[in-house]
Amino acid sequence: MSDLPAKILYCRCAFAQAVPEATKNAVLERLCESGVSFESVSDLCEMSARKDPRLAEILSGDEPVRIAACYPRALKWLFHHAGSPLPEDGRVEVLNMRDTPADAVADALLADSTSSPTP
Repeated sequence: MSDLPAKILYCRCAFAQAVPEATKNAVLERLCESGVSFESVSDLCEMSARKDPRLAEILSGDEPVRIAACYPRALKWLFHHAGSPLPEDGRVEVLNMRDTPADAVADALLADSTSSPTP
């Protein structure tokens, strides 16, 4: 594992609407309040369908990646379909907002993160 801070990816699940709205909102609010850098995308399913090259960019580098979305098995196949399979080295952690309480997801996303002061 890397000593680099984790990249955080938050999926808004805008089209499938598979994640409860209250959970998505609570996780996003915690991320915004934390001051930690993160990337929010409208819908990973849609990005996969378009084979969006941004998915490969998200996985590039040596940093750990934490993804707040839905089922880990779904993310595995979404990234695979897009031509950017999730690495199997333990560097990527998928947090399931469908079944996990918002506080637990946010805590895991922000674990070991340090916020950078903004000017």
